[in-house]
Amino acid sequence: MVTKQLVQNVMNTKMSDIPEEVKLHGKRSLYNWMGVAIGAANHPSVDMVLGLKEDINSAEQVSIFGRSEKVDLLLGSLINGMSSHIFDYDDTHLDTIHHPSGPVAPVVLALAEKMNISGEKALHAFVLGCEVELRIANSVYPSHYQLGYHITSSTGVFGSAVAAGLLLDLTEEQMTWALGIAGTQSFGLREMFGTMTKPFHPGKAAQNGLMAALLAKKNFTSSTEVLEAKRGFANVLAPEHDLSKVNVKWGEQWELLKNAFKPYACGIVLHPSIDACIALGKQVEADQVERIELIVNPYVLELTGKPTPPTGLAGKFSIYHTGAIAFLEGDAGEDQYADEKVADAKVVEFRSKIKPKVDEGMKEEEVIATAYLKDGSKVEHIVKNATGSIENPMTDKDLAKKFKKLTASIIGDQQVEELTKVFYEMDQLDNLNEMIKLTNPTKQEVVK
Repeated sequence: MVTKQLVQNVMNTKMSDIPEEVKLHGKRSLYNWMGVAIGAANHPSVDMVLGLKEDINSAEQVSIFGRSEKVDLLLGSLINGMSSHIFDYDDTHLDTIHHPSGPVAPVVLALAEKMNISGEKALHAFVLGCEVELRIANSVYPSHYQLGYHITSSTGVFGSAVAAGLLLDLTEEQMTWALGIAGTQSFGLREMFGTMTKPFHPGKAAQNGLMAALLAKKNFTSSTEVLEAKRGFANVLAPEHDLSKVNVKWGEQWELLKNAFKPYACGIVLHPSIDACIALGKQVEADQVERIELIVNPYVLELTGKPTPPTGLAGKFSIYHTGAIAFLEGDAGEDQYADEKVADAKVVEFRSKIKPKVDEGMKEEEVIATAYLKDGSKVEHIVKNATGSIENPMTDKDLAKKFKKLTASIIGDQQVEELTKVFYEMDQLDNLNEMIKLTNPTKQEVVK
C-alpha cells in the first residue's frame, strides 16, 4: 500500500498545510533552477536537441528559458530540464546526491504557461513533486545509486509525474496510474557522467513524468503498486531499500528543506575540496607546492576520479582538475570548466600535484587538505561543512549574485532584477505569464 498511501498523502496536502519556510525554500529552489537553466540556454547540446523541433514539427506551446524559441510541452520539458543540469550548478539534496528541481520545475512551468495556472497552484505542485521524488530517493539510497543509476532522473520521474498530475487535476486513481507509468520509464546511468547525456537525464525524467500524467488523465492504466510490488521499482532497482521512508512523518518532516544550493559549477562532492584548495591558494604560491593531499569521502573518487578530463564537462568530474583550478584561480565557476581551461598547460601541470586519498570515515561535506611544500614545510586546511551545505548555506544575497552572474549576459540586468523580485512573489500571481516573459533574451544581450 506504499504507492496508494503516497498518492493519498499528496492529494490530501493543501497549500495551507505546507509550512511557510517550506514554501520559501521552494521559491529559492525554483529561482536557483531558473538561473542555471537560463545560463546554459545557448550551450551546443541545447542547440542539438532544439534542432529536433523542425524534424518532428513541434508545436509552439511553451518557452525555452533564455531563448526566443517555443516548442511543444514534451520537448520543452526535456530541453529546460536538460539545460538546468548542463553546468552541474543546480540544487542538491545532500542525503541522496539528488537534484530535485531539474525533473519537476520544467513540467510545472510548462503547464503553468500553457494552461494559465496561478503561481500558488504552480508552487504547490512543485513543492509536492520535489517532496515525492526525494522521499522515494531516500527509500532506495544508497543501494540504487551504487548499482549505477542516476538517482536524479530515476526517482525524479515520480516527482515530475506527481507535479504534472496535480496541475492536471488527476483523480486519486489516475495519480496512482501516473506513478506506475512514470516508474516503468525510470532510467539514467551514471556511466554518462561527464558527457552531454548526463544533463539529458533530468530533462528526460521531466518529459517522461509529464507524459505519464497526460496519459493517466486519459485513463491509461498502470500498476497501482509500482513502488512496492515484487517486480516494481524498489525490488528491481534497489537490492536494499526501506519503503517506510516514503510516507514516514508526511507533513511533519520536509525533505525539501534539506535542498542545498551550489556555489560552484560541478558535482557537490567536490565542494569541500574546492573550499580547501581556494584557502590554500591564498596562503602559498603555486611554485612552492610539491603536492596537495586531499583526504576525502569514498564517493569523491568514485564520482570524480578522472585524472585527465578531455573536455570541460568531464572536468566537472575530475578532482584533479577541480583542485588545480580552485588553487590557481580561486574559483570553480563555469569559466573554470571551459574546454580551453581543461587543456591549459599550467592547469594540466598543476593537477598532477593533486593527490586524493579516500577515508571511509570522512563525510561527503568534509575534507582534510594538506599542501606539502618544496622546502619541507606543510600547510593544512580542514573543511567540516562545505560552502552551500545545509550547515553552511548560501544566503539569499549569494543566490541573487549567482543568478545575475549566470543570466545577465542573456536577459539583461533589468530583467534579472525584475525576475528576482517576481520569483519570491510568485504565489501571489494569478498566472506566471509575465514571469516567463522575463526569461526571454533581450535582443541587445543575445550573443550566439
